[in-house]
Amino acid sequence: MRKLQGTVVSDKMQKTRVVTVEWHKKHPRYGKYFKVTQRFKAHDEKNEYKAGDKVTIQEVRPLSKDKRWIIVGKI
Repeated sequence: MRKLQGTVVSDKMQKTRVVTVEWHKKHPRYGKYFKVTQRFKAHDEKNEYKAGDKVTIQEVRPLSKDKRWIIVGKI
């Protein structure tokens, strides 16, 4: 199971949070590093995490059409 660290950017849904994970990637030709951002929908059973929180998410079985992650804890 993969674990990633990111920031909660949306808490408008019930029991679901949108988490942004960011990392740096190197351009294959020019060697410059650039930022890559990906958004994941993560399950939050108790609605305890709010926008701006740094969290750890873990990959799980599909919970709905878009949700394949759960929030494990706060950093």
